[in-house]
Amino acid sequence: MAQAFGISSRTASAISICIAFAALLLPLAMRSLGQGMAVKTRALSYGTLLFGFYMAWNIGANDVANAMGTSVGSGALTLRQAVLTAAVLEFSGALLMGTHVTSTMQKGILVADVFKGKDTLLFAGLLSSLASAGTWLQVASFYGWPVSTTHCIIGSMVGFGLVYGGAGAVFWNSVVRVTSSWVISPLMGALVSFLVYKCIRRFVYSAPNPGQAAAAAAPIAVFLSVTGISFAAFPLSKTIPLALAQALACGTAGAFLVNRMIRKQLGHLLDKTDPSQPKPEESMVNRDVGFLSKIAGPTGAQLEIVYGVFGYMQVLSACFMSFAHGGNDVANAIGPLASALSILQGGATGTDIVIPIDVLAWGGFGIVAGLIMWGYRVIATIGKKITELTPTRGFAAEFAAASVVLFASKLGLPISATHTLVGAVLGVGFARGLNSVRAETVKEIVVSWAVTIPVGAVFAVFYTWILTKLLSYIL
Repeated sequence: MAQAFGISSRTASAISICIAFAALLLPLAMRSLGQGMAVKTRALSYGTLLFGFYMAWNIGANDVANAMGTSVGSGALTLRQAVLTAAVLEFSGALLMGTHVTSTMQKGILVADVFKGKDTLLFAGLLSSLASAGTWLQVASFYGWPVSTTHCIIGSMVGFGLVYGGAGAVFWNSVVRVTSSWVISPLMGALVSFLVYKCIRRFVYSAPNPGQAAAAAAPIAVFLSVTGISFAAFPLSKTIPLALAQALACGTAGAFLVNRMIRKQLGHLLDKTDPSQPKPEESMVNRDVGFLSKIAGPTGAQLEIVYGVFGYMQVLSACFMSFAHGGNDVANAIGPLASALSILQGGATGTDIVIPIDVLAWGGFGIVAGLIMWGYRVIATIGKKITELTPTRGFAAEFAAASVVLFASKLGLPISATHTLVGAVLGVGFARGLNSVRAETVKEIVVSWAVTIPVGAVFAVFYTWILTKLLSYIL
Protein backbone atom coordinates (compact mmCIF):
# COMPACT_ATOMS: atom_id res chain seq x y z
CA MET A 1 0.00 0.00 0.00
CA ALA A 2 2.86 2.37 0.79
CA GLN A 3 4.41 1.90 -2.64
CA ALA A 4 1.09 2.13 -4.46
CA PHE A 5 0.10 5.46 -2.87
CA GLY A 6 3.54 6.98 -2.52
CA ILE A 7 3.41 7.20 1.27
CA SER A 8 5.76 5.98 3.97
CA SER A 9 5.46 2.45 5.31
CA ARG A 10 4.78 3.93 8.75
CA THR A 11 1.81 5.90 7.43
CA ALA A 12 0.49 2.84 5.60
CA SER A 13 0.78 0.77 8.77
CA ALA A 14 -1.03 3.46 10.77
CA ILE A 15 -3.91 3.50 8.26
CA SER A 16 -4.20 -0.29 8.41
CA ILE A 17 -4.18 -0.30 12.22
CA CYS A 18 -6.89 2.40 12.34
CA ILE A 19 -9.07 0.40 9.95
CA ALA A 20 -8.56 -2.76 12.03
CA PHE A 21 -9.50 -1.01 15.28
CA ALA A 22 -12.56 0.57 13.63
CA ALA A 23 -13.67 -2.85 12.37
CA LEU A 24 -13.41 -4.28 15.88
CA LEU A 25 -14.98 -1.40 17.78
CA LEU A 26 -17.73 -0.01 15.52
CA PRO A 27 -19.99 -3.12 15.79
CA LEU A 28 -20.24 -2.52 19.54
CA ALA A 29 -22.18 0.69 18.83
CA MET A 30 -24.48 -0.77 16.15
CA ARG A 31 -28.16 -1.35 16.91
CA SER A 32 -28.01 -4.52 14.82
CA LEU A 33 -25.71 -6.04 17.44
CA GLY A 34 -28.87 -7.05 19.29
CA GLN A 35 -29.03 -4.48 22.07
CA GLY A 36 -30.98 -5.79 25.06
CA MET A 37 -30.60 -9.44 24.09
CA ALA A 38 -28.71 -12.16 25.93
CA VAL A 39 -24.93 -11.86 26.11
CA LYS A 40 -24.51 -15.07 24.08
CA THR A 41 -26.70 -13.70 21.28
CA ARG A 42 -24.86 -10.39 21.25
CA ALA A 43 -21.50 -12.15 21.13
CA LEU A 44 -22.59 -14.26 18.16
CA SER A 45 -24.05 -11.15 16.47
CA TYR A 46 -20.70 -9.44 16.92
CA GLY A 47 -18.93 -12.36 15.26
CA THR A 48 -21.50 -12.36 12.44
CA LEU A 49 -20.86 -8.68 11.75
CA LEU A 50 -17.12 -9.39 11.54
CA PHE A 51 -17.76 -12.19 9.02
CA GLY A 52 -19.78 -9.74 6.92
CA PHE A 53 -17.04 -7.13 7.17
CA TYR A 54 -14.47 -9.68 5.99
CA MET A 55 -16.52 -10.43 2.88
CA ALA A 56 -17.15 -6.72 2.18
CA TRP A 57 -13.44 -6.01 2.65
CA ASN A 58 -12.58 -8.53 -0.01
CA ILE A 59 -15.23 -7.16 -2.37
CA GLY A 60 -13.50 -3.80 -2.08
CA ALA A 61 -10.09 -5.39 -2.60
CA ASN A 62 -11.13 -7.22 -5.77
CA ASP A 63 -14.33 -5.99 -7.41
CA VAL A 64 -13.89 -2.21 -7.25
CA ALA A 65 -11.32 -2.55 -10.03
CA ASN A 66 -14.35 -2.99 -12.32
CA ALA A 67 -14.99 0.74 -12.01
CA MET A 68 -11.54 2.25 -11.67
CA GLY A 69 -9.06 -0.14 -13.30
CA THR A 70 -9.27 1.24 -16.83
CA SER A 71 -9.16 4.86 -15.61
CA VAL A 72 -5.88 4.20 -13.83
CA GLY A 73 -4.45 2.18 -16.70
CA SER A 74 -5.19 4.94 -19.23
CA GLY A 75 -3.82 7.70 -17.01
CA ALA A 76 -7.18 9.49 -16.68
CA LEU A 77 -6.82 9.11 -12.90
CA THR A 78 -3.87 8.44 -10.66
CA LEU A 79 -4.15 5.45 -8.35
CA ARG A 80 -4.59 7.73 -5.35
CA GLN A 81 -7.32 9.76 -7.08
CA ALA A 82 -9.09 6.58 -8.18
CA VAL A 83 -9.09 5.08 -4.69
CA LEU A 84 -10.29 8.27 -3.00
CA THR A 85 -13.03 8.81 -5.61
CA ALA A 86 -14.15 5.19 -5.46
CA ALA A 87 -14.14 5.24 -1.65
CA VAL A 88 -16.67 8.08 -1.55
CA LEU A 89 -18.86 6.74 -4.37
CA GLU A 90 -18.80 3.09 -3.26
CA PHE A 91 -19.87 4.03 0.26
CA SER A 92 -22.53 6.41 -1.04
CA GLY A 93 -23.86 3.77 -3.42
CA ALA A 94 -24.02 1.13 -0.69
CA LEU A 95 -25.81 3.51 1.69
CA LEU A 96 -28.20 5.20 -0.75
CA MET A 97 -28.94 2.39 -3.22
CA GLY A 98 -28.46 -0.66 -1.02
CA THR A 99 -32.00 -0.68 0.35
CA HIS A 100 -32.99 -3.17 -2.36
CA VAL A 101 -30.50 -5.69 -0.99
CA THR A 102 -31.99 -9.05 -0.03
CA SER A 103 -30.46 -12.22 1.32
CA THR A 104 -28.76 -14.77 -0.89
CA MET A 105 -31.45 -17.23 0.22
CA GLN A 106 -34.04 -14.97 -1.41
CA LYS A 107 -32.11 -14.90 -4.70
CA GLY A 108 -32.97 -18.47 -5.53
CA ILE A 109 -29.71 -20.20 -4.65
CA LEU A 110 -30.95 -22.49 -1.86
CA VAL A 111 -34.32 -24.14 -1.30
CA ALA A 112 -35.14 -22.71 2.13
CA ASP A 113 -37.72 -25.39 3.01
CA VAL A 114 -34.96 -28.02 3.16
CA PHE A 115 -33.47 -26.28 6.21
CA LYS A 116 -36.67 -25.75 8.20
CA GLY A 117 -36.05 -26.63 11.84
CA LYS A 118 -32.27 -26.55 11.27
CA ASP A 119 -31.58 -22.93 12.21
CA THR A 120 -28.16 -23.65 13.70
CA LEU A 121 -27.03 -25.46 10.56
CA LEU A 122 -28.37 -22.71 8.30
CA PHE A 123 -26.72 -20.03 10.46
CA ALA A 124 -23.40 -21.88 10.24
CA GLY A 125 -23.83 -22.26 6.48
CA LEU A 126 -24.44 -18.54 5.96
CA LEU A 127 -21.37 -17.59 8.00
CA SER A 128 -19.31 -20.23 6.21
CA SER A 129 -20.40 -18.85 2.85
CA LEU A 130 -19.18 -15.39 3.84
CA ALA A 131 -15.90 -16.80 5.12
CA SER A 132 -15.25 -19.09 2.15
CA ALA A 133 -16.09 -16.45 -0.47
CA GLY A 134 -13.91 -13.96 1.39
CA THR A 135 -11.03 -16.44 1.55
CA TRP A 136 -11.01 -17.09 -2.20
CA LEU A 137 -11.40 -13.38 -2.98
CA GLN A 138 -8.42 -12.64 -0.73
CA VAL A 139 -6.28 -15.21 -2.54
CA ALA A 140 -7.38 -13.86 -5.93
CA SER A 141 -6.72 -10.27 -4.85
CA PHE A 142 -3.23 -11.16 -3.61
CA TYR A 143 -2.33 -12.41 -7.09
CA GLY A 144 -4.24 -9.62 -8.82
CA TRP A 145 -6.90 -11.88 -10.39
CA PRO A 146 -10.24 -10.14 -11.08
CA VAL A 147 -12.90 -12.70 -10.14
CA SER A 148 -16.65 -12.35 -9.68
CA THR A 149 -17.77 -11.82 -6.09
CA THR A 150 -21.25 -13.01 -7.06
CA HIS A 151 -19.79 -16.28 -8.33
CA CYS A 152 -17.81 -16.64 -5.10
CA ILE A 153 -20.83 -16.36 -2.84
CA ILE A 154 -22.98 -18.55 -5.11
CA GLY A 155 -20.31 -21.25 -5.21
CA SER A 156 -20.08 -21.17 -1.43
CA MET A 157 -23.83 -21.43 -0.96
CA VAL A 158 -24.08 -24.28 -3.49
CA GLY A 159 -21.33 -26.23 -1.73
CA PHE A 160 -23.00 -25.86 1.64
CA GLY A 161 -26.47 -26.72 0.31
CA LEU A 162 -25.30 -29.74 -1.69
CA VAL A 163 -23.38 -31.37 1.15
CA TYR A 164 -25.68 -30.53 4.07
CA GLY A 165 -29.05 -30.45 2.31
CA GLY A 166 -28.66 -32.75 -0.69
CA ALA A 167 -29.14 -32.13 -4.40
CA GLY A 168 -32.70 -30.94 -3.78
CA ALA A 169 -31.46 -28.04 -1.65
CA VAL A 170 -29.98 -26.18 -4.64
CA PHE A 171 -31.74 -24.30 -7.41
CA TRP A 172 -29.63 -25.67 -10.25
CA ASN A 173 -31.01 -23.18 -12.74
CA SER A 174 -29.06 -20.50 -10.87
CA VAL A 175 -25.84 -22.50 -11.23
CA VAL A 176 -26.43 -22.94 -14.96
CA ARG A 177 -26.99 -19.18 -15.35
CA VAL A 178 -23.74 -18.45 -13.53
CA THR A 179 -21.62 -20.85 -15.57
CA SER A 180 -23.13 -19.60 -18.83
CA SER A 181 -22.09 -16.07 -17.89
CA TRP A 182 -18.44 -17.18 -18.08
CA VAL A 183 -18.92 -17.21 -21.85
CA ILE A 184 -21.69 -14.66 -22.40
CA SER A 185 -20.24 -11.83 -20.29
CA PRO A 186 -16.73 -11.53 -21.76
CA LEU A 187 -17.96 -12.12 -25.31
CA MET A 188 -20.57 -9.36 -25.10
CA GLY A 189 -18.11 -7.00 -23.44
CA ALA A 190 -15.43 -7.72 -26.05
CA LEU A 191 -17.81 -7.29 -28.98
CA VAL A 192 -19.24 -3.95 -27.82
CA SER A 193 -15.86 -2.48 -26.83
CA PHE A 194 -14.38 -3.61 -30.17
CA LEU A 195 -17.15 -1.75 -32.02
CA VAL A 196 -16.94 1.35 -29.80
CA TYR A 197 -13.18 1.63 -30.22
CA LYS A 198 -13.42 1.10 -33.97
CA CYS A 199 -16.07 3.86 -34.12
CA ILE A 200 -13.73 6.21 -32.26
CA ARG A 201 -10.93 5.49 -34.71
CA ARG A 202 -13.23 5.74 -37.71
CA PHE A 203 -15.15 8.92 -36.83
CA VAL A 204 -12.68 10.76 -34.58
CA TYR A 205 -9.17 9.70 -35.57
CA SER A 206 -9.90 9.87 -39.32
CA ALA A 207 -11.63 13.28 -39.12
CA PRO A 208 -9.85 16.27 -40.70
CA ASN A 209 -9.56 17.71 -37.19
CA PRO A 210 -9.63 14.88 -34.57
CA GLY A 211 -9.65 17.29 -31.61
CA GLN A 212 -12.74 19.11 -32.81
CA ALA A 213 -14.39 15.79 -33.70
CA ALA A 214 -13.78 14.45 -30.18
CA ALA A 215 -15.11 17.65 -28.57
CA ALA A 216 -18.24 17.43 -30.74
CA ALA A 217 -18.78 13.69 -30.12
CA ALA A 218 -18.48 13.83 -26.32
CA PRO A 219 -21.78 15.66 -25.61
CA ILE A 220 -23.60 13.33 -28.00
CA ALA A 221 -22.21 10.26 -26.21
CA VAL A 222 -23.14 11.73 -22.82
CA PHE A 223 -26.65 12.56 -24.03
CA LEU A 224 -27.24 9.00 -25.25
CA SER A 225 -25.67 7.43 -22.13
CA VAL A 226 -27.45 9.55 -19.53
CA THR A 227 -30.77 9.26 -21.34
CA GLY A 228 -30.46 5.48 -21.58
CA ILE A 229 -29.35 5.09 -17.96
CA SER A 230 -32.06 7.42 -16.64
CA PHE A 231 -34.77 5.61 -18.59
CA ALA A 232 -33.64 2.01 -18.15
CA ALA A 233 -31.90 1.87 -14.77
CA PHE A 234 -33.26 4.81 -12.77
CA PRO A 235 -36.69 5.72 -14.21
CA LEU A 236 -37.95 8.89 -12.55
CA SER A 237 -41.59 8.04 -13.24
CA LYS A 238 -43.67 4.89 -13.66
CA THR A 239 -45.44 6.42 -16.67
CA ILE A 240 -43.38 5.58 -19.77
CA PRO A 241 -43.94 8.86 -21.71
CA LEU A 242 -43.15 10.96 -18.64
CA ALA A 243 -40.14 8.79 -17.74
CA LEU A 244 -38.84 9.16 -21.30
CA ALA A 245 -39.30 12.94 -21.23
CA GLN A 246 -37.47 13.16 -17.91
CA ALA A 247 -34.68 10.92 -19.21
CA LEU A 248 -34.28 13.14 -22.28
CA ALA A 249 -34.11 16.18 -20.02
CA CYS A 250 -31.40 14.53 -17.90
CA GLY A 251 -29.48 13.58 -21.03
CA THR A 252 -29.69 17.12 -22.37
CA ALA A 253 -28.50 18.58 -19.06
CA GLY A 254 -25.60 16.12 -18.93
CA ALA A 255 -24.55 16.90 -22.49
CA PHE A 256 -24.69 20.66 -21.78
CA LEU A 257 -22.55 20.34 -18.64
CA VAL A 258 -19.95 18.13 -20.34
CA ASN A 259 -19.74 20.50 -23.31
CA ARG A 260 -19.20 23.45 -20.95
CA MET A 261 -16.55 21.55 -19.03
CA ILE A 262 -14.66 20.55 -22.18
CA ARG A 263 -14.78 24.06 -23.60
CA LYS A 264 -13.60 25.51 -20.30
CA GLN A 265 -10.73 23.08 -19.77
CA LEU A 266 -9.61 22.56 -23.39
CA GLY A 267 -10.88 25.72 -25.05
CA HIS A 268 -7.39 27.23 -25.31
CA LEU A 269 -6.31 24.26 -27.41
CA LEU A 270 -9.50 24.12 -29.48
CA ASP A 271 -9.19 27.81 -30.36
CA LYS A 272 -5.70 27.25 -31.72
CA THR A 273 -6.82 24.60 -34.21
CA ASP A 274 -8.45 25.42 -37.53
CA PRO A 275 -10.90 22.65 -38.48
CA SER A 276 -10.46 23.33 -42.19
CA GLN A 277 -6.67 23.43 -42.23
CA PRO A 278 -5.05 20.96 -39.85
CA LYS A 279 -1.31 21.10 -39.61
CA PRO A 280 0.54 18.48 -41.62
CA GLU A 281 2.22 16.93 -38.62
CA GLU A 282 -1.10 16.74 -36.80
CA SER A 283 -3.21 15.37 -39.64
CA MET A 284 -3.93 11.77 -40.41
CA VAL A 285 -1.10 9.84 -41.98
CA ASN A 286 -3.40 7.12 -43.30
CA ARG A 287 -6.54 8.25 -45.12
CA ASP A 288 -8.02 4.77 -45.54
CA VAL A 289 -11.25 5.20 -43.61
CA GLY A 290 -12.68 1.69 -43.82
CA PHE A 291 -14.33 0.61 -40.54
CA LEU A 292 -11.90 -2.26 -39.93
CA SER A 293 -8.89 -0.52 -41.48
CA LYS A 294 -5.86 0.49 -39.47
CA ILE A 295 -6.01 4.24 -38.89
CA ALA A 296 -3.08 6.24 -37.61
CA GLY A 297 -3.83 8.35 -34.55
CA PRO A 298 -3.49 12.12 -34.17
CA THR A 299 -0.37 13.75 -32.79
CA GLY A 300 0.63 16.99 -31.08
CA ALA A 301 -2.13 19.31 -29.91
CA GLN A 302 -4.75 17.19 -31.63
CA LEU A 303 -3.74 14.17 -29.58
CA GLU A 304 -3.78 16.25 -26.40
CA ILE A 305 -7.35 17.38 -27.12
CA VAL A 306 -8.59 13.88 -27.98
CA TYR A 307 -7.04 12.35 -24.86
CA GLY A 308 -8.29 15.24 -22.73
CA VAL A 309 -11.87 14.83 -23.94
CA PHE A 310 -11.95 11.07 -23.50
CA GLY A 311 -10.15 11.36 -20.18
CA TYR A 312 -13.06 13.42 -18.82
CA MET A 313 -15.53 11.00 -20.35
CA GLN A 314 -13.80 8.06 -18.75
CA VAL A 315 -13.75 9.64 -15.31
CA LEU A 316 -17.51 10.26 -15.56
CA SER A 317 -18.23 6.66 -16.59
CA ALA A 318 -15.94 5.36 -13.83
CA CYS A 319 -17.79 7.41 -11.22
CA PHE A 320 -21.14 6.03 -12.35
CA MET A 321 -19.88 2.43 -12.32
CA SER A 322 -18.36 2.90 -8.88
CA PHE A 323 -21.59 4.30 -7.41
CA ALA A 324 -23.68 1.55 -9.01
CA HIS A 325 -21.24 -1.14 -7.86
CA GLY A 326 -21.46 0.01 -4.26
CA GLY A 327 -25.25 -0.18 -4.40
CA ASN A 328 -25.45 -3.56 -6.09
CA ASP A 329 -22.52 -5.74 -5.02
CA VAL A 330 -22.80 -4.86 -1.36
CA ALA A 331 -25.58 -7.49 -1.50
CA ASN A 332 -22.94 -10.22 -1.72
CA ALA A 333 -21.81 -9.37 1.81
CA ILE A 334 -24.91 -7.86 3.41
CA GLY A 335 -27.44 -10.42 2.11
CA PRO A 336 -26.06 -13.47 3.96
CA LEU A 337 -25.12 -11.25 6.91
CA ALA A 338 -28.69 -9.94 7.31
CA SER A 339 -30.14 -13.46 7.02
CA ALA A 340 -27.72 -14.80 9.64
CA LEU A 341 -28.53 -11.97 12.05
CA SER A 342 -32.25 -12.55 11.51
CA ILE A 343 -31.94 -16.26 12.33
CA LEU A 344 -29.76 -15.58 15.34
CA GLN A 345 -31.96 -12.86 16.80
CA GLY A 346 -35.24 -14.66 16.11
CA GLY A 347 -36.46 -12.28 13.42
CA ALA A 348 -37.94 -12.85 9.98
CA THR A 349 -36.38 -15.39 7.67
CA GLY A 350 -38.53 -14.86 4.60
CA THR A 351 -38.99 -12.14 2.04
CA ASP A 352 -39.85 -9.55 4.68
CA ILE A 353 -36.27 -9.22 5.92
CA VAL A 354 -35.46 -5.51 6.25
CA ILE A 355 -31.85 -4.39 5.92
CA PRO A 356 -31.05 -1.89 8.72
CA ILE A 357 -29.28 1.31 7.67
CA ASP A 358 -26.35 0.61 10.00
CA VAL A 359 -25.78 -2.76 8.30
CA LEU A 360 -25.73 -1.06 4.89
CA ALA A 361 -23.22 1.47 6.21
CA TRP A 362 -21.19 -1.39 7.70
CA GLY A 363 -21.00 -3.09 4.31
CA GLY A 364 -20.01 0.18 2.65
CA PHE A 365 -17.25 0.70 5.20
CA GLY A 366 -15.94 -2.82 4.56
CA ILE A 367 -15.80 -2.23 0.80
CA VAL A 368 -13.92 1.06 1.28
CA ALA A 369 -11.47 -0.55 3.72
CA GLY A 370 -10.63 -3.35 1.30
CA LEU A 371 -10.27 -0.88 -1.56
CA ILE A 372 -7.81 1.28 0.37
CA MET A 373 -5.68 -1.59 1.69
CA TRP A 374 -5.55 -4.02 -1.25
CA GLY A 375 -7.59 -2.64 -4.15
CA TYR A 376 -4.52 -1.46 -6.07
CA ARG A 377 -3.54 -5.06 -6.88
CA VAL A 378 -6.49 -5.91 -9.15
CA ILE A 379 -6.69 -2.34 -10.46
CA ALA A 380 -3.16 -2.84 -11.79
CA THR A 381 -4.15 -6.10 -13.54
CA ILE A 382 -7.17 -4.65 -15.35
CA GLY A 383 -5.54 -1.30 -16.08
CA LYS A 384 -2.03 -2.32 -17.11
CA LYS A 385 -1.40 -6.05 -17.46
CA ILE A 386 -3.98 -7.16 -20.06
CA THR A 387 -3.27 -4.57 -22.76
CA GLU A 388 -1.88 -1.04 -22.92
CA LEU A 389 -4.64 1.50 -22.33
CA THR A 390 -5.03 5.15 -23.34
CA PRO A 391 -7.99 7.44 -22.54
CA THR A 392 -9.76 6.46 -25.79
CA ARG A 393 -9.18 2.74 -25.24
CA GLY A 394 -10.11 2.98 -21.56
CA PHE A 395 -13.31 4.86 -22.36
CA ALA A 396 -14.26 2.30 -25.01
CA ALA A 397 -13.81 -0.56 -22.51
CA GLU A 398 -15.59 1.15 -19.64
CA PHE A 399 -18.47 2.49 -21.75
CA ALA A 400 -18.96 -0.94 -23.32
CA ALA A 401 -18.92 -2.75 -19.98
CA ALA A 402 -21.38 -0.33 -18.36
CA SER A 403 -23.75 -0.52 -21.34
CA VAL A 404 -23.68 -4.32 -21.52
CA VAL A 405 -24.23 -4.78 -17.78
CA LEU A 406 -27.05 -2.24 -17.71
CA PHE A 407 -29.09 -3.53 -20.63
CA ALA A 408 -28.37 -7.22 -20.08
CA SER A 409 -29.59 -6.87 -16.51
CA LYS A 410 -32.79 -5.24 -17.71
CA LEU A 411 -33.29 -8.14 -20.15
CA GLY A 412 -32.60 -10.72 -17.44
CA LEU A 413 -29.46 -12.11 -19.12
CA PRO A 414 -26.79 -13.73 -16.90
CA ILE A 415 -24.03 -11.13 -16.81
CA SER A 416 -20.98 -10.73 -14.56
CA ALA A 417 -19.66 -7.16 -14.26
CA THR A 418 -16.12 -8.43 -13.67
CA HIS A 419 -16.13 -10.79 -16.62
CA THR A 420 -17.77 -8.18 -18.85
CA LEU A 421 -15.12 -5.57 -18.09
CA VAL A 422 -12.26 -8.01 -18.63
CA GLY A 423 -13.85 -9.00 -21.94
CA ALA A 424 -14.23 -5.31 -22.84
CA VAL A 425 -10.55 -4.63 -22.18
CA LEU A 426 -9.71 -7.66 -24.33
CA GLY A 427 -11.98 -6.32 -27.08
CA VAL A 428 -10.04 -3.07 -27.19
CA GLY A 429 -6.82 -5.07 -27.36
CA PHE A 430 -8.15 -7.20 -30.22
CA ALA A 431 -9.16 -4.04 -32.08
CA ARG A 432 -5.48 -3.08 -32.09
CA GLY A 433 -4.30 -6.57 -33.06
CA LEU A 434 -3.83 -9.93 -31.32
CA ASN A 435 -0.25 -9.05 -30.40
CA SER A 436 -1.56 -6.22 -28.22
CA VAL A 437 -3.08 -8.66 -25.71
CA ARG A 438 -0.90 -10.29 -23.05
CA ALA A 439 -1.89 -13.95 -23.35
CA GLU A 440 -0.29 -15.04 -20.07
CA THR A 441 -2.37 -12.59 -18.03
CA VAL A 442 -5.56 -13.65 -19.82
CA LYS A 443 -4.79 -17.32 -19.14
CA GLU A 444 -4.35 -16.66 -15.41
CA ILE A 445 -7.65 -14.74 -15.27
CA VAL A 446 -9.64 -17.44 -17.09
CA VAL A 447 -8.25 -20.18 -14.84
CA SER A 448 -9.20 -18.15 -11.76
CA TRP A 449 -12.76 -17.83 -13.12
CA ALA A 450 -13.08 -21.57 -13.73
CA VAL A 451 -12.04 -22.57 -10.21
CA THR A 452 -14.03 -19.89 -8.35
CA ILE A 453 -17.24 -21.89 -7.79
CA PRO A 454 -15.65 -25.26 -6.87
CA VAL A 455 -13.07 -23.64 -4.58
CA GLY A 456 -15.79 -21.60 -2.85
CA ALA A 457 -17.85 -24.75 -2.42
CA VAL A 458 -14.96 -26.70 -0.86
CA PHE A 459 -14.12 -23.89 1.56
CA ALA A 460 -17.79 -23.55 2.56
CA VAL A 461 -18.10 -27.25 3.40
CA PHE A 462 -14.91 -27.14 5.46
CA TYR A 463 -15.89 -23.97 7.33
CA THR A 464 -19.42 -25.26 7.99
CA TRP A 465 -18.00 -28.43 9.55
CA ILE A 466 -15.83 -26.33 11.87
CA LEU A 467 -18.60 -23.87 12.80
CA THR A 468 -21.18 -26.55 13.52
CA LYS A 469 -18.73 -28.15 15.95
CA LEU A 470 -18.07 -24.81 17.67
CA LEU A 471 -21.75 -23.81 17.79
CA SER A 472 -22.67 -27.18 19.37
CA TYR A 473 -20.66 -26.10 22.42
CA ILE A 474 -22.00 -22.53 22.46
CA LEU A 475 -25.72 -22.94 21.72
